[in-house]
Order: sequence, then C-alpha cells, then structure tokens
Amino acid sequence: MRSPRDLLYRAYNRSLTKSLPADRLPRHVGVMLDGNRRWAKLRGADTAHGHRAGADNIRPLLGWCEEAGVEVVTLWLLSTDNLRRDAREVEPLLRIIQDVVTELADGRQWRINLVGAAHLLPSDTVQVLRAAVDRTADVDGMVVNVAIGYGGRQEIADAVRSLLAEAAERGTTLEELSTTLEVEDIAEHLYTKGQPDPDLVIRTSGEQRLGGFLLWQSAHSEFYFCEAYWPDFRKVDFLRALRAYAERERRFGG
Repeated sequence: MRSPRDLLYRAYNRSLTKSLPADRLPRHVGVMLDGNRRWAKLRGADTAHGHRAGADNIRPLLGWCEEAGVEVVTLWLLSTDNLRRDAREVEPLLRIIQDVVTELADGRQWRINLVGAAHLLPSDTVQVLRAAVDRTADVDGMVVNVAIGYGGRQEIADAVRSLLAEAAERGTTLEELSTTLEVEDIAEHLYTKGQPDPDLVIRTSGEQRLGGFLLWQSAHSEFYFCEAYWPDFRKVDFLRALRAYAERERRFGG
C-alpha cells in the first residue's frame, strides 16, 4: 500500500508533467552524472558502491527522457580526467560502466552511441562498448550518447586532427584549408556529428561549472544545476529541469 507521501509525490509529478508545454521541451539533453563518490561517503560506503547506485539510476532517467519526447541524451559517465585517478577506483568504475551499457544495449530500446576518445580506454572496455553500439545500430529509438573517456578539449583536438587528415587525403594544402575553413567544418568531425546540439545540460551534485562537457556543442545550451547527488536524482528533479528550461527565453546570440 502506498503511503500518503508517495501519493502526494506522484500527484505532484503528474501536475508538473501536465504543466510542461510540449512545444518548448528540449530535443537533446546532456546530463553530467555527478556526486556518486560524495553520495557514497555520506553513507560510509566505498566509491564503487556510489558508482553502482549511480548506474542504477540511468535507466529510469532515460525512461523519463523518452516520456518527454527527448530525441538525444548524452550521459557523461567518465571523463579524461577521471582516467588519471587511482587504478583502484578507475578499474571498478570501468566494469560498472561496461555492465550498464551492455544492459542498455540488451534492452534494444534505445540506440547507443559511443562519445569519447576510445584510444584512451582499455581495449577490453572498447570492445564491450563497440559491441553495444553495434547491437543497437538498427534500433529506431532515442539516441543515447555514452560519453566515456570524454573531455571537451580532447574532442576538439580530435576533430581538428580528423579534419586535417581528411584534407590531406584530398590533397588540400594547409594554406588552402586556412582560407576555406568554417565553423561547420570542425563540427562535422566532432564525436556528435550529425546530431542536434544539446538544448539543455543538467548537472547534479550542486556543482555549477561545465568541467569540459560538450564545450563546442553547448555554446547556446541552457544549464540547470541540481543540488541532489546523482544517485538521489528523481523524476521530480528532471521535471523541474524541464520546467525551468521551458520558462526561459532562449537567446542564441550570446
């Protein structure tokens, strides 16, 4: 039997959902899943426990996004900076990430896309992630970008490197490239090429900084900072982020 508090919570969620204008909701939502370690520390648990709790909250989030009509979700699961942490933390985290991405792919509900510098990851991790991408390549559903080994500066460097290699294959000189290069040319070599830029970026845990997430793509994004640590992020928090986004007047000129 549901408690009065649960009933009130559900009623509030329904009210929030009904109040959201369908024509003012984001197509692409980026989420910085922050606060797993601090969540675990508050409970006297180890870091891996926090990461597992965070992983358990990913599928519910994706369900909420799908209900709201979101077309693309980008989840920042592991940064390039995270890779420099102690191996005793990184190795369990990589296994947790492999497990959650595999579970998402096995469901064949959403199309998985790997976003990040794969060459910085262990080969067995890359193999698991690419298998998940391959298994969902034909899924006609919401695109889920899993940002693993991701850093915004690294992405831009990789994009420029790819652009230069492509130009060299065509026989284009650096002098010629310098006279024709446009912003769109670099965008075509980003990890998220072909996708809309994020309309809304959500960061949990109370931190109010970008931290290198989608540096290029978020130039015109709206940001929403939530105090809850990621494992405690609830549907009501997500709906409040959508409400805040819908209430803003977007200005694309800076």
